[in-house]
Amino acid sequence: MMYVSDHGESLGENNIYLHGLPYAIAPKEQTTVPMLIWMNPVMKKSDHLDYACLKEKAQTGHFSHDWLFHSLLTLMELDSKVYNQDLDFFESCRTLPVPKKS
Repeated sequence: MMYVSDHGESLGENNIYLHGLPYAIAPKEQTTVPMLIWMNPVMKKSDHLDYACLKEKAQTGHFSHDWLFHSLLTLMELDSKVYNQDLDFFESCRTLPVPKKS
């Protein structure tokens, strides 16, 4: 299960409300969104991820919605020519490389 908000929201901080300011001037509340991932025990056994690494990365990393597609491809073990390893937020926490399908 994965949840990612599609946008942030200003709730009155500095008298700013809603989420429609241009990115260049938008406050952090509008550009930073939550993400939650839960994996069942069966998936945890077969995904070859270091969960301590993921926890650390979640607390210190900065990611973009642009990374979601590439990350889900490998998590779901799908092979694609458009996959970009640099945009896979799981990549640096893998304990085994993603197998390449022929």
